[in-house]
Amino acid sequence: MAVADNLGSDATIPDGSANDVFALDAYSRAIAQVAEAASPGVVAIRSVSARGHERRGGSGSGFAFTPDGLILTNSHVVHGARGLRVETTEGADVQADLVGEDPHTDTAVIRAGIRLQALALGSSRALRVGQVAIAIGNPLGFDCTVTAGVVSALGRSLRAGSGRLIDNVIQTDAALNPGNSGGPLVDTGGRVIGVNTAIIAGAQGICFAIAVDTVREVALQLLRHGRVRRANLGIAAQTMPLSARVRNHFELSEPAAVRVTEVESGGPAAQAGIERGDIVVGFSGQAVGGVDDLHRLLVEAQIGRDAPVEVIRRSRRITVNIRPRDLSMA
Repeated sequence: MAVADNLGSDATIPDGSANDVFALDAYSRAIAQVAEAASPGVVAIRSVSARGHERRGGSGSGFAFTPDGLILTNSHVVHGARGLRVETTEGADVQADLVGEDPHTDTAVIRAGIRLQALALGSSRALRVGQVAIAIGNPLGFDCTVTAGVVSALGRSLRAGSGRLIDNVIQTDAALNPGNSGGPLVDTGGRVIGVNTAIIAGAQGICFAIAVDTVREVALQLLRHGRVRRANLGIAAQTMPLSARVRNHFELSEPAAVRVTEVESGGPAAQAGIERGDIVVGFSGQAVGGVDDLHRLLVEAQIGRDAPVEVIRRSRRITVNIRPRDLSMA
């Protein structure tokens, strides 16, 4: 079949491949339309010193999620900054203020004193491996760069800089580079499905975004409280493996548990009688297989409510009641 449009009058396409050309055109159009529609809501973020100088290495991306200048980004982009500036695709360069940040999910909300085009927040619950994912940001200082790929995996876990585990992370092969952090990952409808956050050094096509469902919940708490409320027991602990003998004897389903290494004086655990060396195997009716499990269970709803905690102490399994407190008040 001869094709004389964009390929030249002498170009030919093998039989059966004409549909591929039109499919590629549709794909290209979808990416271009999303980039055109979403890019005005994406901003560059710079951290500045008290004297107004840009802090080297303190740059990233963000995007407006309300028209009055509220912007979502990564905590590691703004953490410790003495000042913030936001630059738009139209060239505006304005000061921004930190509303709140949550290092445990690498999420932050800042406010710029200008009106911006807001991006719609979608949902990450219905994502499917293989669907198109488009990243927009400012990698290496190149303004408003668009890359596209697919959702390559779901349900990943990523260790935040704080040491806590972030669950339900999206893996994509849409290329990310330093400076993309905090920018949106969007679907072909232009809806935000994640916040780009990390790459693996030395890897190719393995990038990560915090799922928008996680970000939405965190943002609501940051707007409401300026922080995320989490329950705290007042202990230092570490994950420890359990021997087969111990697991069989106490009928434990998990291969590991949480060993208490320190008990804060006057804290919830101390008041409940928890001792250094206790092994926590259950919290509020749920099995605990390590520190990450315990973190997942210490949610806001547990603050100020009595919760049964199962521990192994000197070859005995006992239950104590603990009333967790707000972690930010610890």
